[in-house]
Amino acid sequence: MGQETPKAKQARNNSLVVIDNRTGKQYSVPVTHNSVPATFFKSIRAPAGPDDRPEDETERGLRISDRGFLNTAVIESAITYIDGERGILRYRGYPIEQLAEKSTFLECAYLLIYGSLPSSSQLSHFEREVLLHGILHADATRFFGSFRYDAHPMAMLTSAFAYLGSYYGEANPSLQGQTLYTKCAKGDPEALQNMDKQIYRLIGKATTLAAMAYRVRQGREFVVPPTGMSYTESFLYQLDHLSPTDSFSASFSASPSPSPYKPHPVLARALDVLFILHADHEMNASSTTVLQTGSSLPDPYSAVAAGCASLYGPLHGGANEAVIRMLVAIGSPDNVPAFLAAVKRREKVLSGFGHRVYKTSDPRSFIIRKIADEVFAVTGRDPLLDTAMALHDAALKDDYFVSRKLAPNVDFWSGLIYRAMGFPMDFFPVLFVVPRVVGWVAHWRQMMLSPEGVKIWRPRQIYVGPSERSYVSFDGRETVQGPGKEPSIVVHSGMAMRRRLAETGSLNAGVKSKL
Repeated sequence: MGQETPKAKQARNNSLVVIDNRTGKQYSVPVTHNSVPATFFKSIRAPAGPDDRPEDETERGLRISDRGFLNTAVIESAITYIDGERGILRYRGYPIEQLAEKSTFLECAYLLIYGSLPSSSQLSHFEREVLLHGILHADATRFFGSFRYDAHPMAMLTSAFAYLGSYYGEANPSLQGQTLYTKCAKGDPEALQNMDKQIYRLIGKATTLAAMAYRVRQGREFVVPPTGMSYTESFLYQLDHLSPTDSFSASFSASPSPSPYKPHPVLARALDVLFILHADHEMNASSTTVLQTGSSLPDPYSAVAAGCASLYGPLHGGANEAVIRMLVAIGSPDNVPAFLAAVKRREKVLSGFGHRVYKTSDPRSFIIRKIADEVFAVTGRDPLLDTAMALHDAALKDDYFVSRKLAPNVDFWSGLIYRAMGFPMDFFPVLFVVPRVVGWVAHWRQMMLSPEGVKIWRPRQIYVGPSERSYVSFDGRETVQGPGKEPSIVVHSGMAMRRRLAETGSLNAGVKSKL
């Protein structure tokens, strides 16, 4: 029998054919790295149709609508890779599991920022520079002292990053010229040195600022960063150090004489691993905010402050706090079935399960589960752990949650660890910001080093408001009323109420009755 002759291998055509049914025209869109350029679609134009408005700008080309950036790639990056379908997270190609087991936070910081694992001498240099730049100007004491005792630590930290920029005029492109950082792309040694100095400062001072925000709440004096400790040891030391004579008594020390205070090694290592896991996560909300802000070429302190504000939001940095509040509300393992039933009825929210990116499992959650056991072995078993385990096991056995790919994520366990380590819940987002500063500056640096230069990020919109209309005087206007359509009536008390009474004689003056 004769054999079929193999067909000649055809060259792959990396393009997308688009037919515009409005005009019948055909377009070939280039495909690169499995993506198409959104700007190409501006060339696809058509005459305005009967349902089009002038504001749709039909004759000026198509716009790409993607609410929430669900499928929009805003930048080419070589930093972090995530495969949500397979539960993969890699920093510069290295699996997060290997880095969490074998690396340190500052080594991972070097990797994320500079693209490769450092030699011993390179890491020593980087660690020395970061830790050296943890010191703050003495004026910072007055800055933090200006906050109320009950100010949220994230409000203080966000303000503090912006405040740092006021000290370093050499870091500000508005003062030094807009090419201050973009000329790094041409290998300018002075520009690269200046950029690296700001990176050292931001990473080094992140723990100092966070510790100062913490101690404001505690009513304690601030602590100068120590020498001879690791990054997370220094952070814990600044949080908990009591006085210049602070030391362990001989009865609690292996030494016959008192020894200087040093954080527990298990807690320091646990925090180091948690920092590795939170150092970067690709184009999340806060990293995108840093790049959006950085695209207008401000100083990096302003860009990081913007990222900090973005992370402050409960949809981003407050997830692990939400887990603790959920577990407290559940109360005990016995109440887990009723809680899950309420979740199915959409009466309750299940926090710490599922992820916008990961559709199977969050690879960080397996690492953090092991760290949790090590921390609990030192701190003791948290009463919430039984409830957490009951919820964890029940959800993973329930087809309702399994079919929706709602597996535990990193936030489910990190909140329990932070709670066991004694951190208040409103400090949880701060513990997220400190390591994420590394990811922010890595992405910012990558953008500044782009050979194509930096373009200001200016997304389009689809305008759905009124078409052109003429100004109408008071006499001819139709009053528009209703919730959200007019300013709300605010209930005043205290000084404002008394002044209103003195001015109008009645709190209801000028307010139409709703009865």
